[in-house]
Amino acid sequence: MVAKIEMNPVRGIRTFPSFPVVMAVVGTEEKNIITLALVHVFSFNPPMIGIGVMPSRYSHELLHRSPDFSVNIPCKELVEETLFCGERSGKDVDKFEETGLTAVPGKRIGSPIIDECIVNLECRKVQVFDTGDHTWFIGEVVCAQTVDNFDRERALLYWAGEFRTLGELIRGR
Repeated sequence: MVAKIEMNPVRGIRTFPSFPVVMAVVGTEEKNIITLALVHVFSFNPPMIGIGVMPSRYSHELLHRSPDFSVNIPCKELVEETLFCGERSGKDVDKFEETGLTAVPGKRIGSPIIDECIVNLECRKVQVFDTGDHTWFIGEVVCAQTVDNFDRERALLYWAGEFRTLGELIRGR
């Protein structure tokens, strides 16, 4: 048996290796980009993805008002833009204008996608629920796009203040 030590539950959660980082976009006239590491697949059939947003965030109100949102996976070349969108409030600044990112109209939703991202998932909001200090917005993926030369190793991951990419494959299934 491996020896174990007990730790604070919050510290225990922080031992997760890493999470994908995404830039979600919500809104049409009043649109905003929010950088998130709380993102998860909730269902494969139908395809549903959830994003966890703190109620204090500007996008929280927009997500409640909007019927949809997009989840955009940035590549490692967009690390500065991703960081900027996570540190600045959309109340104070137009993140598309400040970062130079391109808002492209969604094909099946009103919220735009981010053209420069390597994956774009258009989501129709189907459920909202609170869990502790975050609200989860669950969306059914109604349109998915990726760049032709998609390479998951270019996708950003985030944990403990560090942006990373995938490492080596240890074993397949």
